[in-house]
Amino acid sequence: DEAKAGNEMGAYSSFLKAYGTELNKDRHELIVKINGSDAFEWEGQFSNNGEIPRTWLRTKANSIEGGTTEIQHNIIAKRVLGLPS
Repeated sequence: DEAKAGNEMGAYSSFLKAYGTELNKDRHELIVKINGSDAFEWEGQFSNNGEIPRTWLRTKANSIEGGTTEIQHNIIAKRVLGLPS
C-alpha cells in the first residue's frame, strides 16, 4: 500500500529485513538449544534430510545478504527515528 501511494519503502524494508533476520536467527538458535548437537545431523533417523543444519546455516547468510544487519539498523536510525549520523 505504501509503495502504491508513492511513499519511499527503504526504511520500512530495512526494518522488515532486520526484524525477519533476527526472528529467523532466534528461532533456529532455539531449535539447536532444544535438540543439541543432534540438530546438526545431515543424515540419520532424525535428520529430515539435513533441513535443520541447512536452514541454520542460511540464517548466517541472511544477516549479510541484502545489507548487513548493522547497515539496516543505521538506515532505521537515520530515516525512521531521525537520529543524526
